[in-house]
Amino acid sequence: MRRLRAGARRHGQANTAEGRNHSEILSKDGIDRSLRRISHEILERNASSLEGLALVGVLTRGAPLARRIAENIRHFEGLEVPVGALDITLHRDDREERDEGPEVRGSHVPFDVTGKTVVLVDDVLYTGRTARAAMDALLELGRPAAIHLAILVDRGHRELPIRADHVGKNVPTSRDESVRVRLIETDGEDGVIRVAD
Repeated sequence: MRRLRAGARRHGQANTAEGRNHSEILSKDGIDRSLRRISHEILERNASSLEGLALVGVLTRGAPLARRIAENIRHFEGLEVPVGALDITLHRDDREERDEGPEVRGSHVPFDVTGKTVVLVDDVLYTGRTARAAMDALLELGRPAAIHLAILVDRGHRELPIRADHVGKNVPTSRDESVRVRLIETDGEDGVIRVAD
C-alpha cells in the first residue's frame, strides 16, 4: 500500500488559500445535476397547480439558484415561473451578534405571493434559522397558499424543526466544519466544498 508522504494530500482534498484542508462536495456538474433533479421534483409535486408556482431565492446565493431552477423549468415544460430575491437581514435572530449596522440589500419580489405556492431556495440548510427568517420575511409580503423549501446542500445540525422539501445533496458534517458554496454569478466559479475550520 502506497503511503502518503508528509504534507501530501489525499484524493479529493486540497489546501485553501488560508492553508486549511478542504474536500469537494459538489463540482459544477454536480450542482447542475442536483438543480435539474430539484427542478423535476418541484414540477412533479406541483403538477396540478403549476400556474400558481413561484420561486424566491434567499440572498445571496439562493437567488441565482432560484433563477437556475426557473430556467430548468422553462426548458423542461416551457413554463415561465416568476422569480424573486429575498433579503432576510432584518429578520435574522443573530443580527445583534453579527454587527451594529447590518447591510440591507433589499428584497426584489416583483409579484404578489398571496395564494401562490412559493418555493424558497437557498444554498445550505444548517440550523434552520435562516429558513425561519426567510419565512418571516416572505409572510410580510403576503399569504402564500404554501411555502416549500429547496436546498442545494443539507448539512444537518438543526436547531429548529425545519425540513427541506427538495435537497440537492445531504452531507453529514461536524460543527467544526463549514460548507462553502461558490456560484458563477456571485463568485466566478461553481463548486461546493467542506472546510475544516
